[in-house]
Amino acid sequence: MATITFANTKGGAGKTTAVLLLSTELARRGYRVTILDADPQHWISRWHEISGPVPNISVIDFVTTTSLPIHLKEEKDKADYFIIDLPGARDTLLATAIGLSDHVLVPIQGCAMDARGGAQVLELLHCLAQRAGIRIAHSVVLTRVNPLVTTRALQTVKDLLSERQVSVLETAIVERAAFRDIFDCGGTLETMHPSRVSNLDKAQENACAFAEEMMRIVPVRLTASASSLGYDPIRSAA
Repeated sequence: MATITFANTKGGAGKTTAVLLLSTELARRGYRVTILDADPQHWISRWHEISGPVPNISVIDFVTTTSLPIHLKEEKDKADYFIIDLPGARDTLLATAIGLSDHVLVPIQGCAMDARGGAQVLELLHCLAQRAGIRIAHSVVLTRVNPLVTTRALQTVKDLLSERQVSVLETAIVERAAFRDIFDCGGTLETMHPSRVSNLDKAQENACAFAEEMMRIVPVRLTASASSLGYDPIRSAA
């Protein structure tokens, strides 16, 4: 079991989209995923409501500072991955979730210079390490990247963060129509019809690459029942 928290204290960073992409891709591979929806906008819970049952995914809504550790304890035998979607705020819930996480993922817009919300999360992680000796693994994922942005431009952003000793995922989340439509239509990228969504294949490839990179960073062994259905965690993460 592993807990991954998505955190950025500034809204509009593509945090919830990244949560949904990772969760649905992990579930497609046979992992049991529990999403803890602590965002006051409840986008994940709304998606889950219009989608109906999605194999291997459960959603817990109205998560608070008090209830978060209780949910993690009570559901630990029912999930391979816990994915926490936090509010865009710096509060006690942020500190609590970080302290309970195996990895913190900080979404930052890859084509925007204003990354103050992400910086606040990174500063909190740094303070925990320096003052309390608590070191939580963390990475930045670049989000809402314009598909026309050159690799060189993205590399410049990655180099800037690297100079500050911040780990950045190789996979950036590109701005795609499918990533927006999924919240309106429900379901997953695999259930969307390619004739109704532009560049669906590219959106699927992007989500797949994102999930596979996270599986390498935070590996969890599949249950025997899932493996018997043809899922190979070693091959999938290779």
